[in-house]
Amino acid sequence: MIKNTMLKTVLLVTIVSWIPASIAVPITTTALGHNSTTEYIDAPFMPYANPNAPTGGKLSLDARGTFNAANKWLTTGVAMIGTDYLYDTLMTGSLNEAFTMYPQLASKVTYDPDDTSWIIYHINPAARFWDGSPVTSSDVKATYDAILNKGPMYIRSYLGDIKDIEIINKQQVKFVFASDNNKEILLTVGQFPIFAKSSIDANFEKISLTPLMGSGPYKLGRVDAGRAVSYIRDPNYWGRDLMVNRGRYNFDMIKFVYYQSDEIAFEGFKSGQYRFRPENKASNWATGYNFPAVKAGMINKETISSENPVPMQGLVMNMRRPLFQDIRVRQALTAAYDFEWMNKTLFHGQYERLQSFFHGSELAATGTPSAAEMQVLTPLLSKLEPIQRQAVLAKWQLPTSDSSGFNRKALLKARQLLLDAGFYYDDMKLYQPDGKLAQIEILMTGETMGRVLLPYIRNLKRLGFDATLRQVDGPQYYERVRRFDYDMVVDVFAQSLSPGAEQAAFWGSAAADEPGNRNTIGIKNLVIDEITAALANAKSREEIVLYTKTLDRLLRAGHYLVPLYGKSATNVAYWNQYRHTEKLPTNAVGIDYWWSDKEAEARVDKYLRQ
Repeated sequence: MIKNTMLKTVLLVTIVSWIPASIAVPITTTALGHNSTTEYIDAPFMPYANPNAPTGGKLSLDARGTFNAANKWLTTGVAMIGTDYLYDTLMTGSLNEAFTMYPQLASKVTYDPDDTSWIIYHINPAARFWDGSPVTSSDVKATYDAILNKGPMYIRSYLGDIKDIEIINKQQVKFVFASDNNKEILLTVGQFPIFAKSSIDANFEKISLTPLMGSGPYKLGRVDAGRAVSYIRDPNYWGRDLMVNRGRYNFDMIKFVYYQSDEIAFEGFKSGQYRFRPENKASNWATGYNFPAVKAGMINKETISSENPVPMQGLVMNMRRPLFQDIRVRQALTAAYDFEWMNKTLFHGQYERLQSFFHGSELAATGTPSAAEMQVLTPLLSKLEPIQRQAVLAKWQLPTSDSSGFNRKALLKARQLLLDAGFYYDDMKLYQPDGKLAQIEILMTGETMGRVLLPYIRNLKRLGFDATLRQVDGPQYYERVRRFDYDMVVDVFAQSLSPGAEQAAFWGSAAADEPGNRNTIGIKNLVIDEITAALANAKSREEIVLYTKTLDRLLRAGHYLVPLYGKSATNVAYWNQYRHTEKLPTNAVGIDYWWSDKEAEARVDKYLRQ
């Protein structure tokens, strides 16, 4: 009879991804779910894939700015878009589930549900880099060592729970974590691209247009420095028959064409310079698609719904600046933004005001706190400043205007908030309590946001601020953002349906002092730190929802940014050659699973030659 103390050493090989804790022992499984079932563990292919999709053709899209590097994991340089196509990850996610992972480079994993301080990834013996060499545990370890020691600060924070990476043998690599509290780290370490160790040793820190050696479905094709980049499908790709890849990566070429402004990019789409366009400009969607190709039936317009949170796009107030320390100042700056007028005048009424950092999803906090939320909040309320404490407990609603363009009521309220904060007026100018002129510079790159920010600048000037809009080139902008060298910038906080440890990089006190991290606001709030830690350690889907809603309330109540606008669906326009399955993923457009209709592509080519 085997003693109980020996049971922990028994390795059960199974394809189930859950086992009752009462009989938990180390298990080996082909799928992982973080507080979520792995619904497709036995599926032959993903439900949004067409396993019989034809291959061939070219997918072409647009990009902004410029680039000077192929490695996006450096802290310097501006990486070309699309490099994810070059690399496989240990496991890959589902576009229909909150947070599940299925095999890619790794064929299975071994872990202990009772002791999640480690996990072993088993690398598929068939996995190969482009040069035919096998992917091994040494490559995995070298990749993570490079990212953890030389990668962007926000990634280092995200992976901060990794204590050690041990090579067991060529196909088995063990991740050891600092504790067993962060359950999602088991999946997180499977999400990153794996590079060949030889390539890392030679080139990881070089700013170069030559990519690190990968094992992905595409190789780098032609690079027109700063203007265009293309990727060519690898006919010898080792993983084309994996479950997650059936019906995926169907295009022979994927090309990105760079433009300096959206206006020029739209003209490029009209002329067929690229043929798939997510349309983010409301006026274009409402009135711009009346050119000859549309009338000839050559262009499709489609609105694709999503259950994912709408990315929070907002004007970030840099809390490292004394000007923004008083919450009443931040309230005033929020009140000065006239969404209703902009939506009517600039956006044809197509956008929604973002009332939540998880807008449009089940994670968004609504109404007043529930009993469960109050249970979490009550012990923490005394640590909040009075205005934030009051707002956390109230039903949330951003200021609204009558859309006339004057916004008089909100500006009067903003003025009073500034006076209450000790600001004063002298000779029609606004001064801070310390006697310094109230100055705000909004930093931007490109031209897209200019028409949105200039009306806001006018409102700030009406309040007495010496407000300016400064436009700089891409490299200068990204470097200044890395160093937190700005008063206000527009930032976008994209969220998943399973938020976790990454929230500390967005809002955590430690991240506020780390150049290159994602806490662009500079939030240092002990209550928010406690909730992000609780969220990272959530033990069920119910806890994820609970702590996310609590976090949402705290972030809104702090008035850390001016929420702008968004949509719960994605508008896409494309030349009538691309096809997709009838049922698209619930959480994404899923462009990697689309394909090209060869006959239709020939018709489009003929039309464009006319």
